[in-house]
Amino acid sequence: MGYNKNNWKMRLSERSDLSSQVVHLTRENDSSEKTSITNILYEIVSSGVIKGSNTESGFICGDTPAVCFQDAPLHAICQNVYFEEKFQNTNPNIKTRYRAVGLAFPKDYVYRSGGRPVIYEKTNDAKLLLPVSEWWRIVNFDLDDSDNFIDWTHEREWRVPNDFEFEIEKATLLFVTESIYKTFISQCEANNTDYFKRAKGVVVMDNLLY
Repeated sequence: MGYNKNNWKMRLSERSDLSSQVVHLTRENDSSEKTSITNILYEIVSSGVIKGSNTESGFICGDTPAVCFQDAPLHAICQNVYFEEKFQNTNPNIKTRYRAVGLAFPKDYVYRSGGRPVIYEKTNDAKLLLPVSEWWRIVNFDLDDSDNFIDWTHEREWRVPNDFEFEIEKATLLFVTESIYKTFISQCEANNTDYFKRAKGVVVMDNLLY
């Protein structure tokens, strides 16, 4: 027998490694004419849709696109981002995967939109266990070769199949620095929109990241 939502939130409040939110992070695009991170977040918020990634853009298995989230408290999200930055500094050919800019949503809200934890397993083995329609949940996991570990379990990933439509009132806006936050506010004011006021909350991640 399950417990009610208040009991569930009380349990999470006793754990520093768990959260009632899941987080979607974004980044600048890879085109020759780069769009700023603020513009990308504004486009997402104004459309109310996070578009799903596919096999090429987001390492999604199968033909169904999916939107990716991390199931971790914000301090752990920051640790993931900080490590990615340090790793990229020593491996300049590595593509930037995400920055500490994005949106957080209540876990049950994402669940009701079809969001589910991914399944960490060797891709070929997982394909034998799941129907093709569920392959979007597969994330490769392989520790056989000590020189080539494949392990993304630190992200505790969730995915939503296809696109994720949301209400701004359910979103907490995440900005890596105060300057990016203020740029976003200026963008809202220039377009006569009040997303930063309508959002559930705002967090400047720089205060947690460094």
